[in-house]
Amino acid sequence: MASRTQVVCLCEGEKGDGSAKRTSIDPVFINRLMRALCPNWLRPWNGSNVVRLAPCGNRKGVIAAMPRELNLCLNAGGDTTLMVWADCDHDCAHGNALRELFWQEAQKQAITKQQFDRVVFIFAKDRLENWIQFLSTGQTDEASEGPRVKHERAASDAAKKLAELCRAGRTVENMPASLRWSCENWRALVDRMRSA
Repeated sequence: MASRTQVVCLCEGEKGDGSAKRTSIDPVFINRLMRALCPNWLRPWNGSNVVRLAPCGNRKGVIAAMPRELNLCLNAGGDTTLMVWADCDHDCAHGNALRELFWQEAQKQAITKQQFDRVVFIFAKDRLENWIQFLSTGQTDEASEGPRVKHERAASDAAKKLAELCRAGRTVENMPASLRWSCENWRALVDRMRSA
């Protein structure tokens, strides 16, 4: 088992500086999911924070922030992991296409491929609301945007359900493609932490 790691989560949503504010349930979903999963190799941040959430406004803001945050994690040593959450919108066919946009930005900041490959990418298609719809109803259509979530409770409940599926190792046949792709990235992190 590897030594424990702290996790930094870049995501879409409101920035803390008052600029580019927009409503997003991403931080609520991420926080609840990570609290519910809380693997034994996760080392919480000071206080009650399981992960350090860093909302970056929109997807463009997440892409721009990723190289700097990755460098901070790398400088902290092997005990910090960067997780990046973003929406794979209509202009990206799938997770790998969006990952390529992050890689292009990373190269501009002299990030190596080996360093970049340590980032855990979690991309919802078209929005995280599609995952919430699937986790709540058992179905969703990723070809269109899921209905906006009006209450944080719906996001929290969906995240807890996803955590239960993860802990049980259950496969869900009709799982949305972006959720399956993201789960594979999470499992790769789990395997890395267990085997290091």
